[in-house]
Amino acid sequence: MGLFRSMEVFVVAVEEGSMSGASGKLGLSPAMVGQHVAALEERLGVRLLNRTTRRQSLTVFGASYLEQCRDILERVAMADQDAEASQTLLRGKLRVTAPTTFGAETLMPTLRRYRKLAPDVALDITLTDRNVDIVDEGFDIAIRIGELRDSRLIARQLAPYKMMISASPDYLSRQGIPSHPSSLANHDAIAFSPAAGSPWRLERHSEIVQVVPRVSLTVNSGQAVRMAARAGLGVIMQPAILVRSDIQTGLLVPLFSDWHLRERPMSLVYHRDRRMTPSLRSAITFFVSEFGAP
Repeated sequence: MGLFRSMEVFVVAVEEGSMSGASGKLGLSPAMVGQHVAALEERLGVRLLNRTTRRQSLTVFGASYLEQCRDILERVAMADQDAEASQTLLRGKLRVTAPTTFGAETLMPTLRRYRKLAPDVALDITLTDRNVDIVDEGFDIAIRIGELRDSRLIARQLAPYKMMISASPDYLSRQGIPSHPSSLANHDAIAFSPAAGSPWRLERHSEIVQVVPRVSLTVNSGQAVRMAARAGLGVIMQPAILVRSDIQTGLLVPLFSDWHLRERPMSLVYHRDRRMTPSLRSAITFFVSEFGAP
């Protein structure tokens, strides 16, 4: 017999004043109620109840044990309630990592909406272009751009990462507007360090052009690449989300708008063995809804 169940039966038997009264409340036979009390007495090696055919009364030890049982059962009930609440309430801390540009330009503006959904969830966000190991480094969620290789992770596909080629009006007035992607080989390019040396691939109908631009400046920050382009230092290929506002205001001019640049896959990933708490589930659902494929 379970110890906590026997304690519960003992408390009810005392409160109801008899084994038969407890049996009706607990849905047990009077004999089974008696067995629970007897099991406690055998375990403790001391009598809890003085029983006659007409009445029962607590022994001195039984009265003390009754209060201890009540206290223990109340604590167990509170622990159960806390456990149940933890499965329904959105609270706690979530660690999220995302690429720097995406995180600053796209992720951050959405967090106000998530805060309304889950005001008691504390978000710890790390923006880095390093491909962090979310298992070893203790992250709950990561947003990744590019192909995935870690089989330990569960991936949810997001909308692909779109790229755009642009330059400042000042640069184009000095160097001329490239009429064809192949002419980019004769233009100064500003490269984001992790992608420096990678060819730029453009497609239009059946025509495919792959060109390695003449890199005159390499920077390890997407924002710095953008500012260098605004200063007229060269042509850039950067995420559309990074240059969109500059193009709208005329600080940068889009190039090859009738060409298609290969999009990069983007995914939300989390560890397959991670316990799916309500907070983690809510964040995954929110991010997939916000950034998922249309």
